[in-house]
Amino acid sequence: MAAGAKPGWRGPSRRRAPRFLLQTPLDVTVLRSGIPDTLPGRSVNLGERGIAVMLAGELAPGEIVGIEVPLPLVAGLLRTRAIVRHQDNLRCGLEFVGLSVEQRATIRDWAKRARVETEFDVSPLPPVGKEKARGGQIGPVTRPGKGKKKWLAIGASGFVMLLATVSGVFWWRWNRGWEELESSLRNGEAAVAEKPQAQVPAEVMQKLIVHRVEPVYPAEAQRANLQGIIALDIVVGRDGSVVSMHALNGPDVLARAAMDALRWWKFEPYRVNGEPAVVETTVAVEFKR
Repeated sequence: MAAGAKPGWRGPSRRRAPRFLLQTPLDVTVLRSGIPDTLPGRSVNLGERGIAVMLAGELAPGEIVGIEVPLPLVAGLLRTRAIVRHQDNLRCGLEFVGLSVEQRATIRDWAKRARVETEFDVSPLPPVGKEKARGGQIGPVTRPGKGKKKWLAIGASGFVMLLATVSGVFWWRWNRGWEELESSLRNGEAAVAEKPQAQVPAEVMQKLIVHRVEPVYPAEAQRANLQGIIALDIVVGRDGSVVSMHALNGPDVLARAAMDALRWWKFEPYRVNGEPAVVETTVAVEFKR
């Protein structure tokens, strides 16, 4: 499993792919009773198979969640699904589900660039012993032991200063990112509370879709031979994201699957009098064998 070990595990790592440090704000969304519940948090590390996160809430092992991870140094936002494999207080281990080849390549590209950016060039210590002749004269002899200690002390001092500087910059960026995350959450809550300015026909909004995620046909629905079209009322925010939704028909298992997919849809902002507006529309999602 890619997300981590059980609480208290102290043995060797059982991961099948390496993890790389990644500390950035992110969103994790879980559907509970058909209603999306978004938990803000921060990542700890990331690999091709999973991610470790610290969340402002708890998840249960086995839950399927949606996750959005901004990757520094590479363009784009990693959007995918994951299953909760490990929960220890507010720390969770998530294993990615259905990660595409392109998404894996993006993670590898990020990891390669991130490692290059964080490497330190440590030059070897200069040789100790007799100093070079200067002006035709040979300087005093330096004892190897004392010279080595001197260079080690200088190197340790420089490393401590560098570490303090990097830690200060990281702390500033960390808190700034957290403040930006909280601000975006407040903006999202405001968009949900704001009354839609227009009711837009489905065929009009269909032309504005810029990112669409197909729903997963639940195994239990397939076993029960449940099929059909699920109609949903959705509210699209000024930024084109789906801020709220509810199903109008169909079995709950299909309705939940449809809403889980719609959570990740993105539209071009619909404009009223030239300005982006919060609008309401209807979409249909079909499930068939």
